[in-house]
Formats: sequence, structure tokens, C-alpha cells
Amino acid sequence: MDKHELTLASRPLVHGLLQRHPPAISELTFTNLFAWRHTRPVWFSVVQDTLLFWVTEKGGSEPTVLFGPPIGPLPIEEVTTIAPFSRIVRIPAPEAERLRQVGYDVAPDRDNADYIYRVTDLAELAGRKYAKKRNHVKNCLAQYHCEYVPFSPAVIAECLSMQSHWCKMKECAINLELTGEDAAIRATMEHFEEFGCIGGAIRVDGKIAAYAVAEPLSPETAVWHFEKALPDITGLGQLVTHWFAKEALTDFAYVNREQDLGIPGLRQAKESYYPDHLVEKFTVRIKK
Repeated sequence: MDKHELTLASRPLVHGLLQRHPPAISELTFTNLFAWRHTRPVWFSVVQDTLLFWVTEKGGSEPTVLFGPPIGPLPIEEVTTIAPFSRIVRIPAPEAERLRQVGYDVAPDRDNADYIYRVTDLAELAGRKYAKKRNHVKNCLAQYHCEYVPFSPAVIAECLSMQSHWCKMKECAINLELTGEDAAIRATMEHFEEFGCIGGAIRVDGKIAAYAVAEPLSPETAVWHFEKALPDITGLGQLVTHWFAKEALTDFAYVNREQDLGIPGLRQAKESYYPDHLVEKFTVRIKK
């Protein structure tokens, strides 16, 4: 089975199949796979008009791990008979259950479960459960002059300048995870229009101080890739979440805000917005 390294030239093929067979999980957009390629190199195969993604085991050099479900008509049970693998990661519940039934070892991967929200919940922040969020937004607007602006080439350039400032504040240079994220953000910004992304930013007293980037995952769901707000402006994080949903995502019923990676603070923050549901994921191994 031929495995091809994911490159910019791969986009027409990969994106085309993803559009024909929209995935449920946040990882499977060309933007996500390409932007994170330095941190997580990805290969792909096409078998019977079905797209398979591959990554390496930690410390490995060969792509032997199937990454996500097959994209196309080939059932995952058939994929496992023709595509030798060491394990499968980021598999949604329906495919995982089918593999469990035919004898594979299936384990939940809670840290990578995706949080799915109703766009109207984030855009309106209505009801008692969002009272604290509304208060943060009101306090931010009371203290600062804030303006929402959609992405344009000039705004993207300002966002990259703000990202550099954010990285200095957070010491990205000595944090490998933040260094990788910074590279992914810059790759996404560089190809923003080409990848069909959606972006918005907030000026605070005239300067960009927050931004968010998303893209369509399926006809009814967007996937929210990145969000940054300068930490010294109280309430700005809540404001960019609220305004971006309200101004940029109302064509969608849902938004996938990706996983919490098992980070306690991030899990608490994502749960505080009351997700509609989670997209559970599983890891699959061959039983010994």
C-alpha cells in the first residue's frame, strides 16, 4: 500500500474526499493535518476511493498507525484486513464499536474527545448558566473600547504580530507544545484564504488583542481551530468566544471546539461553556 507524505500539493485530492465524506472528528481537515505536520507528520493512502491517514508510533520512523476513520465508502472492518497497522487512534464510537464486535481491543481516549456546542448558545450566552460569561463580557466592554473585525490580509498581519507578542508573554521559545502551536497558527494564517478558513479579531483601543480561526467541518458544523486573547485584558477571552460565534459562525448549527488533551484547566474551561455533546474517540489495538 503506497503511503504519500501530506503536502500542499495533496490538498485538492484530500480536501475533495473530505468534502464528499465529511468527518465527525476535528483532526480531519486538510488545514489541521497540514498545519500540525511538523509536530505530527501525516501520510495518506487512497484505497478503493477511500482516504486513509497514517502517523508514526512515538519514536518510530515508519507510518504504521492509522489516524482517524477511513474517509470514503470502504468500511473500517475491510480496511483492517488490507492495511497492516500497529494500532488505530482517534476513532469515533460507531467505528470503534464495529471493531470491538469483530475482536479488536478498544479503549476510550477521553483526552481527545471533541466538545460540540450549539452556535446559538455561544452567540447569545442566554440563561442563568451563562451569567458569569455575560458578566465577563460586560466588564471587558465597560473598561475597554472593543471592535470586532473580520479577517483580511492586513488584519492577518496584525494578528501574527499579536501572536508574536503573546508568545513572548508565554515564553513559547522554551515550551515545545507552544512552539508547535505557534508554527501551526502561522501555517494556517499563511494559507488562510486558500484553505477556506473563517477568521475574526478584536481590536482593543485600536490594536488587535484577540483572534479566532475556524473552518467548515461539515455542512452543519464548523471546527474552531485556534483562539488567542492577550491575558492581561480581563474578559477578553470570553468576549472573543462570544463575538466570533455571533459574527462568523451563524451559518452553522454546531461548532466543534476540539479536545482538552487531558489538561485540567482546559477541560474546566471547555465544560464551563456547556457543550451540547462530546464526540467520543477510541484507540484500537489487535488483541494478543
